[in-house]
Amino acid sequence: MWRKLAAFMRFDQGAGGAVKQPAGKTQPATPPGLEEVSFAPNPGNLRMFQYLPPGLGAGAPLVVILHGCGQTAGGYDRGAGWSQLAGEFGFALLAPEQKAANNPNTCFDWFNPEDITRGEGEAASIARMIQTMVETHRLDTTRIFITGLSAGGAMTAAMLAVYPEMFAGGAIIGGLPFGAAQNVRDALESMRGAPLRTPAQWGDAVRSASSHKGPWPRISVWHGGLDAVVNVNNAQASVAQWADLHGVSLMDASQQMVDGAIRLNWGDRLEVYTLPALGHGTPINSRDLGQPGPFILEAGISSSRRIAEFWGLAAPAALSAGGEPQALPKIEAALLHRSEPAGQDIENIIRRALRAAGLLKR
Repeated sequence: MWRKLAAFMRFDQGAGGAVKQPAGKTQPATPPGLEEVSFAPNPGNLRMFQYLPPGLGAGAPLVVILHGCGQTAGGYDRGAGWSQLAGEFGFALLAPEQKAANNPNTCFDWFNPEDITRGEGEAASIARMIQTMVETHRLDTTRIFITGLSAGGAMTAAMLAVYPEMFAGGAIIGGLPFGAAQNVRDALESMRGAPLRTPAQWGDAVRSASSHKGPWPRISVWHGGLDAVVNVNNAQASVAQWADLHGVSLMDASQQMVDGAIRLNWGDRLEVYTLPALGHGTPINSRDLGQPGPFILEAGISSSRRIAEFWGLAAPAALSAGGEPQALPKIEAALLHRSEPAGQDIENIIRRALRAAGLLKR
C-alpha cells in the first residue's frame, strides 16, 4: 500500500508539474531563522519548527504551515515564502514536520483515524505545538491560522475539523476534505476522485469531529485544474463542506479572474481558486515571494500572500494584474433549480467561469 501511495506522491513532471530553478537562484540548506523546538506531550511523534521575526511582540498572530509528502518543514517554508511574509506582516510561524518513522513518504497521516481524532496522534501533537507557541510567546489566541499542501492540506482540513475553536482561518492547497478517507485504500481512491456526498453530509463529518457549534474558521481552497495527483473535485468537495458549515449557498458565489486564476468567493468566509494550467503543488510568484521546486510551482500568483490577505493579516492587493477586478458573467438562474448533486453544481460553476475567461474550450 505504501508503495502505491508513494507512486501517487512522486513529483509529476507533466501537467504543469515540472519547474526549473531560476538561474543564479540557489536554496540555502537551512531557512534563516527557522529553529527546532522541543515540546511535550508529543503523541504523534512529530518535529516542531518555529520562526519569530525580529521584534515580534506579545499579541501577534500565529500561522501554522504543513508540508506535503516528500517535503520538509524548512523546504516548504522556503518554497512558499511564509517566513518572508511573517517578517513583512508581523506574525509567528509554526512548521510541524513529519518523520519517516511515522510515514515512509513523510506524509502527514490525514487518512489514519488515530491521527485525526481530537486528543490523539498527530492532530494532538500539532495542537500541543500551537499551545506551546501561544504560551511561550503570548500570541493572540483569536488569530491562529493553518494551511498546508497535499497531505498537509488534508491534515489542515483535519485540524480545522477536530480543533475548529482553535483557528480563525485555514487554507487547503491541493488537498482533500475532512472525512474523505479512513485508511490507505480510501486515501488512494479519494485522491483519484472525492467521494460523492451532499454538502450536508460533508458538513456533518466536521460537526461530528468535535463538540464545537460555531462560529467556523474562514476557509481558502486552492487547486490546479491539471492536478494528476489529487483530483480537482476534492476542491469542490472541500468548498461544499465549508459552505454547508457557514450556511451559504453554493450558487451565491461572486466570480473573478485573479492573475490567471478563477476565484469564487462567498464574502469573507469562503473562497476557492482554480488555476486551469496548474498541476499538483503550491502556486507561487517567485518575483514576489518564495522559490520554485518540486510541488512549489511558478504560477504568476502567490497563494501564500493571497491567503494571508484573505485571513486579514494584511490589506488585500488588487484582484488582477491590471489593478481592476475582472468580473465574470453570473451563473444563469436556471442553475439554481438543477437537481444534480451540489458537488456537480460547484464543478459547473468552475467550468462555466473557465469558459467565460476563454480558458476552457468545451
